[in-house]
Amino acid sequence: MGQFLIFLMSYRFPTLSAGFFGLTGVALGAFGAHGLRDVLAQQGTQHAWETAVHYQLVHAIALFGAAIWLQLPSTEVAKARIGWAAVAWIAGILLFSGSLYGLALGGPRFLGPITPLGGVAFLLGWSCVIAAALKVKPTAKN
Repeated sequence: MGQFLIFLMSYRFPTLSAGFFGLTGVALGAFGAHGLRDVLAQQGTQHAWETAVHYQLVHAIALFGAAIWLQLPSTEVAKARIGWAAVAWIAGILLFSGSLYGLALGGPRFLGPITPLGGVAFLLGWSCVIAAALKVKPTAKN
């Protein structure tokens, strides 16, 4: 368990996650625009698919930013909070974007209430960023 927590709080975890979610976000965006265009148009769910892709890609970039922050000199508390932001954003992508992808493809209705849980996870991640910024020790350059 200790090694896993160390991995979660290292820069590698958000870097790998950013790469994975960036890659799959672009692929899913292209698939929705081309391979699923007729299906999504017929079901009237193209907007839901595009929203899922948008939030996935925005948070993939945020994960990359977290990875960069974790490599900079900072307090351990600030780094831990950024690590938790990354975990929250990953949960948000899986819950928010994942449920929207499922709903756009005609998935079960129980996916609907999952979407806001993903939104809450996104908000929690951004709250962790604010909390981390409050723990950064100002220097003459800041």
